[in-house]
Amino acid sequence: MIPHDIPPEQSLIAYPSAFPIKVMGLQVEGFVEAMIAVAKQFDPGLDPATVERRPSRGGRYLGLTLTITATSREQLDELYRTLSTHPMVKVVL
Repeated sequence: MIPHDIPPEQSLIAYPSAFPIKVMGLQVEGFVEAMIAVAKQFDPGLDPATVERRPSRGGRYLGLTLTITATSREQLDELYRTLSTHPMVKVVL
């Protein structure tokens, strides 16, 4: 067992479950579509109509909340890694 692995009985998340992920990036053309495309790689059932959008006060940045169906810790870890390394992403929470 890898030290950071958490046994299922000790996880704070019950799988499967709706899991919101917040992503922030510059408000540029294609940002929303790119983030939806990444999320759909991990949750093909993601409905783009459910993505919440929040522009920053100055309008330069756009915050998105993507609520995916989480099926495992590995899925969430990989999704966070993929989003965090995407060139359009500034922050993932």
